[in-house]
Amino acid sequence: MIRLLSALCLGLALSQPLFGADAPYRPEAGKFPELAKAHTYRGELVFVDHVNRRGSVRVLGVGVFRRNDPHPFALLPYGMVRYLGAPAELRDIPLGTILHVTAYLPPDPKLSSVPVLPVDNKDRDANHYRGIGVFPAENHVLLLEDELSYCQRMGLAWKLKGLDLEKPATPILATLEPKQGGDGKATEQKLTFDAATRIWRGREALSVADLIAEGKKSLDGQTLQLGLTWKPCPDGIFLRLHISDIWLDDASLQRAAQNQTETHKAFIRSRWMPAQVERIEYGKFGRAKVTVTLFGGMDPSLYADFQKGNPALINAAENTLKHAGGHYGPAHMASKGPIAEVVKLPGDAPMGSSGIQVTMETDLIIEGIRPGKVVRIRAAVWPAVDLPREEYLGDGEFRVEDRFPTPAIFPKY
Repeated sequence: MIRLLSALCLGLALSQPLFGADAPYRPEAGKFPELAKAHTYRGELVFVDHVNRRGSVRVLGVGVFRRNDPHPFALLPYGMVRYLGAPAELRDIPLGTILHVTAYLPPDPKLSSVPVLPVDNKDRDANHYRGIGVFPAENHVLLLEDELSYCQRMGLAWKLKGLDLEKPATPILATLEPKQGGDGKATEQKLTFDAATRIWRGREALSVADLIAEGKKSLDGQTLQLGLTWKPCPDGIFLRLHISDIWLDDASLQRAAQNQTETHKAFIRSRWMPAQVERIEYGKFGRAKVTVTLFGGMDPSLYADFQKGNPALINAAENTLKHAGGHYGPAHMASKGPIAEVVKLPGDAPMGSSGIQVTMETDLIIEGIRPGKVVRIRAAVWPAVDLPREEYLGDGEFRVEDRFPTPAIFPKY
């Protein structure tokens, strides 16, 4: 009997894939995901729920673009947004912007704030002339970036061919190629521009009419950076992207990035730096040392505000980065104490992490501050402000209804 059971168990084991061998990759709580296992795609931003760090993109595919339904996505807690070559939040990006998406399957499908799809959905044909890959199951985003940010990260630039400023309705050819030369293959495509296209030169914001008035009639052959969007095409073509912005020189690029960086720095200082708890050394009577890893993608000056010996505050947060408890301000329930140590970990930090760990002492450790949990930490030099109601959870309340608001959040008049 024992031999029979052993044989049956062995046969069953051989008929099934080894545990984990064919399991799809999902990010794990408390760990930053492997970049090589991400899925990438592009799409038009068509909806934003900024307080819950989610939205929808119309994914570019091989079919009829206008028929593609908006595809929901959610930012991972450590998910980063880049706009105009600088750190950003979802609220900063205009609707219609073409974005590059680096994403994964939901870490925990039961807690996903967007629809959970079959893991092979990116390989399925969506039918109705929409094509393959327009509804990928990888909808939890590590990196979201506009065309300018993507090209700068990848070392690419656009070269225009046949752009006649006096004929804005005429489609133009453009190639995307390595900025410093090399063996990279240039990708050629047709784009459109019109009188609403913004042109940036140094500190100037120009229009097509301004350049024509200066006597300039063409940008043919010029290497530059573009912002891309999408507009319905009058000739019914499946897909033709539209130029929303043209940056003519490095000075204009630097100014765009500087303005966006300052916007983001002010936001983080008022909402606190997001981080994840790595470890806790428990003391007596509620005392503890808490070590956190600060999330990546921020301006260096924000990280520099965390200095050994300076006071800091740390508060529990939800995966959407909402503060846990905020009726009396985020500092009300926060743990306070001095920073004991700031360490830059050796080697390259994984995407999503800054590689900077901060250890602080506190005489009050609460349930929301535990290893693997998401928190927000504030350098005491940052302003003490209260948050609008939609950006925090109710004190002591951790209900799903609070995380993903229903129509009941709207007031009844």
